[in-house]
Amino acid sequence: MKNKKTNNNKSRKETRKIAKEKKKNYKKKIDKRDSIYSNIEPSQPNITVKKKFNLKNINKPKLVIVILLLIAVLVYITLGVYNLIKNPSDSVIVYEGSISEEETVNGYIIRDETVISGENYKNGMVQIKSEGDRVASGDPIFRYYTSGEDDLKAKIAELDVKIQEAMEENNEDLFSTDTKLLDTQISETLDKIYDLNDTQKIKEYKRDISEYITRKAKIAGELSPSGSYLKKLIDERSSYENELNSGAEYINATKSGIVSYRVDGLEETLNPNDFSKINKEFLENLNLKTGQIISTSNERGKIVNNFVAYIACVSDSEEANAAEIGDKVKIALPSTKEVEAKIEYITKEENNEVTIIFSIHEGIDELLSYRKTSFDIIWWDAKGYKVPNSSIITEKDLNYVIRTRAGYLDKVLVKVKKRTDSYSVVTNYSTSELEELDLESGVSTSIILYDELILNPSEDQVREAT
Repeated sequence: MKNKKTNNNKSRKETRKIAKEKKKNYKKKIDKRDSIYSNIEPSQPNITVKKKFNLKNINKPKLVIVILLLIAVLVYITLGVYNLIKNPSDSVIVYEGSISEEETVNGYIIRDETVISGENYKNGMVQIKSEGDRVASGDPIFRYYTSGEDDLKAKIAELDVKIQEAMEENNEDLFSTDTKLLDTQISETLDKIYDLNDTQKIKEYKRDISEYITRKAKIAGELSPSGSYLKKLIDERSSYENELNSGAEYINATKSGIVSYRVDGLEETLNPNDFSKINKEFLENLNLKTGQIISTSNERGKIVNNFVAYIACVSDSEEANAAEIGDKVKIALPSTKEVEAKIEYITKEENNEVTIIFSIHEGIDELLSYRKTSFDIIWWDAKGYKVPNSSIITEKDLNYVIRTRAGYLDKVLVKVKKRTDSYSVVTNYSTSELEELDLESGVSTSIILYDELILNPSEDQVREAT
């Protein structure tokens, strides 16, 4: 029993000893941890302590290789971007297109125009024909107001109201096919007015309606019994109307053409009678503003030749200096409408400038509002296969393109019709033209739509395609 008790005591002592050692070791760990965290600032409680980076631990040969690889990649990307900007595509597809050589200039409008006026121009006038209307010789264009016209018009307007009321009361008795037709015309004209924004046209339609109503009243008067109230009203209106018309001065067209009320006093100065006097100095001395609208006159009108007008301009371009009398070009008017034009006269100026006078036969009415305006001269235009100039190579005064098909290159002869700074219009030579060229056998001479061409072909690509 004693030995057993002794063994138990010994076992307890060993157990306590082991526990003390564990406790001691645990305390050392706690102290070590506290020592580490004591060096961290309070404002950064969650910072993780990492091992300090040391360049000495990096393998220097590997570092050099990595840096060189990065530099090579950057150089490759830079060259790729540069080549993409300089030449965004290595090839181009052939499409149909057009190119042109254009020039914007200021033009002075020269017209064959005749100013017309009467004796009572100070009274003001009433337009019978609208701006831009075409008339024949002898047609009434406008008339001047007469003295006392406002009073006469007021009396006629008052009678019109009374006549209309009387006609409505006796509508069944005064019915006829003619009055029904006039009612239809009045309704149709009113419908037209609702869709209009042109003040002059609205005035014209109002005159038409007034005329229809007057005619209807006259018919009603003829159908009314003699001595009736309506008959007396209509007779009284006719008397005032005759008085108004007898004192009016009507101005008729002296020749056929286009009516215009935009009179600027230059009708005799800028006329087509003598082109030799029209030069740069002459035009500049007119002191006209480009695009200025000619104001409408309340005293006079004019008849403009609707078959031909002229435009004078000054230019120093290469095309203008190479132009000759009789050359045909196109002119883009302010509305962008393109019309055919012919060079009628050329005057050589100083400083490599020329004054050119063009004739046009379309768009004349469009220019009635202007005496000086900006327009485009289209010296030439061409349609066909439109290709970049960078796809064309020249050898012995002949032009070629390098075509690629399924990886194979082919050198194709093309005929350049026209060329600008960036593009050309090309076509194929005819059989007779090819015979005159006397080409070597095996040379390709046909380019077609949707062919793929090499841009900026290298010498190696040219040799491969030959």
